[in-house]
Amino acid sequence: MNNIRNFCIIAHIDHGKSTLADRLLEFTKTIGEREMQNQVLDNMELEKERGITIKSHAIQMDYLHKDIDYKLNLIDTPGHVDFSYEVSRSIAACEGALLIIDATQGIQAQTISNLYLAIENDLEIIPILNKMDLDNAMPEVVEEQIIDLIGCDHEDIIHASGKTGMGVETILENIIEKVPEPKGDPEAPLQALIFDSVFNSFRGIIAYFKIINGQIRKKDLVKFMATGKEYHADEVGVLKLSLQARDVLVPGDVGYIISGIKTAKEVKVGDTITHVKNPCTNRIDGFEEVKPMVFAGIYPIDADDYEDLRNAMDKLQLNDASLTFEPESSAALGFGFRCGFLGLLHMEIIQERLEREFDMNVITTVPNVSYLVHLTDGSTQTVYNPSGMPVSTTITEIDEPYIRANIITASEFIGPVMNLCLDKRGTLISQNYLTAERADLVFNLPLGEIVFDFYDKLKSISKGYASFDYHMSGYKPAKLVRLDILLNGEMVDALSTLIHFDNAYTFGRRMCEKLKELIPRQQFDIAIQAAIGAKIIARETVKAVRKDVTAKCYGGDITRKRKLLEKQKKGKKRMKQVGNVEVPQKAFLAVLKLD
Repeated sequence: MNNIRNFCIIAHIDHGKSTLADRLLEFTKTIGEREMQNQVLDNMELEKERGITIKSHAIQMDYLHKDIDYKLNLIDTPGHVDFSYEVSRSIAACEGALLIIDATQGIQAQTISNLYLAIENDLEIIPILNKMDLDNAMPEVVEEQIIDLIGCDHEDIIHASGKTGMGVETILENIIEKVPEPKGDPEAPLQALIFDSVFNSFRGIIAYFKIINGQIRKKDLVKFMATGKEYHADEVGVLKLSLQARDVLVPGDVGYIISGIKTAKEVKVGDTITHVKNPCTNRIDGFEEVKPMVFAGIYPIDADDYEDLRNAMDKLQLNDASLTFEPESSAALGFGFRCGFLGLLHMEIIQERLEREFDMNVITTVPNVSYLVHLTDGSTQTVYNPSGMPVSTTITEIDEPYIRANIITASEFIGPVMNLCLDKRGTLISQNYLTAERADLVFNLPLGEIVFDFYDKLKSISKGYASFDYHMSGYKPAKLVRLDILLNGEMVDALSTLIHFDNAYTFGRRMCEKLKELIPRQQFDIAIQAAIGAKIIARETVKAVRKDVTAKCYGGDITRKRKLLEKQKKGKKRMKQVGNVEVPQKAFLAVLKLD
C-alpha cells in the first residue's frame, strides 16, 4: 500500500490534460511506441473528433523511483462544465490531483470550480504550468494567479509541456513525494467504492472500483449494498491500457470486477461492494446525487424502435451516470423518454452517442428546465415540460430555477459580456479583477435563458476567451407563459415552450418564420401560428403547390377561368381536411439554433 499513489488530472477545457497524460504514459513505459497515438486515453471516436474528453479514464502505471517500484493510478478527467459529475466521481477515488493551467491563458472558470471540488475532498494539489514551449506563454503572470488562488510558493509550481515532454520527470517525483499513500486496513471487512461502469456485450457489466478497506480475491462472493444483490467475482484486476486480471486486490488499488451482471439497474455508481460472509457495517459516502439542469424529450423516429431505444438508454446510463430518463408520450411524436442532462453539450453528446454506438435515429424536443408551479389549492407541482403545465386559471405563481454564473474574461470584453447577461435577465453580483487584463464576473441568471444559445454567444462575443461555470442557486418567481405552435389549427406539443412573457412575441414570430422555411410545401396551404392560450400572436403561411389549371383556357370570358379556379379551390379545401403536415426533424433542431 505504501507504494500506491492515486491521482487525477483536473483543468479547464483545452489546457492540455490528455496530452500531458500521454507523456506520463510514455515516460513510465506503460504504452509502447506501437500503441502510442494522440490522446490515447480518449478512446471514443467523438472525443478524438472534437478534441474534448467526455469520460474520465483510469489507467495504472508502474514507475521505478530510488529503486522502489511504485504503482501510480491515473484518472484523466473532462474539462467542460457539462461533465463536472465525471470529475467529482474521479476525485472521490483519489488522494491527489494535478492542477494543470495553460501558461498562455491563465486561470479559467472551470479551473477554479474543479479546484474547489478537489479541496473539498482533501486532495493534495500539485500545480503545473503547461504549454511552456509556446512563444506566447506568460509564466510570471500566470504564476502570480496560481499563488493567489491556492497560496503555494513559486518553487511548488512545475513548468511543463505536454507536447515536448518537458517537466514530466519532475511531475512523477512530486506525485510520489507529495501525494499521500492510500489509508486503509487490509484486514478489515471489504469496502470498495464503485466510481464507473461500462457494458461489454460478451462479459456483461464491468464495474470500476477503488478499495478503501479489506481485500478482494477472484471467486469471492460479494454484495452490492445499494441493491442488495449478490454475485461471484468471476474476474478482478487492474486497469492498464486493457484490463489485466489479478488474483487479489488490496486497499488503495483501483480495479475492475466482472461478475456476469446483465441488467444495468443492478450497478449504481457511488455504491459500495462488500463480502457476503463478512460485510462492512456502513456504506461509503458516495458522491451527491446528480441534479439534471436541462430536460428534453428523446423519441425514436420509427415508433417500432421504442424498446431498442430503452435498451440503448440503459447501457448509456451505465457509462454516463449523470443521464436520467423516464418514459413519456407525445401526441406528435408517440412514445419516447423524458431525459435530464447537465447541459446542452451533454445533450448533444448523448444524441450523437445514441446514433453512433447504438444506431438509433432519434428526434430531440426543445430543451426545458424544471419549474415549480404553485396552484390555487395551496399545492406545488414540478413541471418538466410545457405540455404538463396545469390550466392557467389554477396557477397562482410559477418559480423558475436560477444559477450563479462565474464568467472569467479579458477586460476588453467586459462590456459585451455584461450586455449579454443583462439581456438574459441576469443581475450582476460582483466584479473582481484577477489581473489588470482579466476580470471575474459573478451573475445571477435564470437557467431557462442560458439553455438555448448563451454559451455559443458568450464564446463568439469574447472571441473564445471567456470561460463559464455555474451552479444552482435556487428558485425565484417569474412571469412565464406557455407558447404553442399550431399547424393548421393542430397543436404540435413537441414544439411548445415555456418562455418569459417579455420574450414571447419575438420568439413566436421567429419560430413561425423558421418553420415556414423548413416545412415542405404540400398540395394545400399550411397555416403556421404561434399562440399563447387562445390568443394568436404570429402567423406565417406555407403556400400550396398548385397545378396551373387555367393553362388550357385561351381566349373567351374571364368566367371560364374563374370556374376552373373555383373547382380547384374546392379540391384543395377537401384535401386540407384529410391531409396531415409532416414536421421534418430539422424543424425540431432549428428551434435550438434561432439567432
